[in-house]
Amino acid sequence: MNEEIQFIIDTAQEAMDSAIKHLEKQLSNIRAGKASPSMLGSVMVDYYGSQTPLNQVANVNTPDGRTITVQPWEKSMLQEIERGIMVANLGFNPMNNGESIIINVPPLTEERRRDLAKQSKAESEDAKVGIRNARKDANNDVKKVDVSEDVQKNAEIDIQELTDKYVSKVDQIFGAKEKEIMTV
Repeated sequence: MNEEIQFIIDTAQEAMDSAIKHLEKQLSNIRAGKASPSMLGSVMVDYYGSQTPLNQVANVNTPDGRTITVQPWEKSMLQEIERGIMVANLGFNPMNNGESIIINVPPLTEERRRDLAKQSKAESEDAKVGIRNARKDANNDVKKVDVSEDVQKNAEIDIQELTDKYVSKVDQIFGAKEKEIMTV
């Protein structure tokens, strides 16, 4: 196979890989019933005048499926961390016991589960759009390369097979997340 065409296919594959990675990152931020430290991933804390991610000023743990504990490295940060969690508007009510912050994660209602499943579906559709855009770009690049029509057609077939593989991977990831969200 022509080196230029191989490069185009490799570039498309990298773009599709990044779409999958982005999807996984987005889905990890969507809550699925049980507590996890990533639920506080978007929380920023005012640390001596600069906005700092929570995980850089405190230890975030989940002792059980319904509780998140935040243990600051400096006790003076307790109020700032509490304020940061409230400002992030995650729907949590942090409790400060003087040593650490404890967050009870309420169980999800059926309606909330459906909303989160819809949100996950939207994220997976965005990933599919990214994958299809990578396919379109690769096909356009293949057409610009000076090779025979047969080589172009074979390259387009390879790109389509790659696209199908990544779209089915997105469907698998979404299916697993949807199952996780809908499991009570």
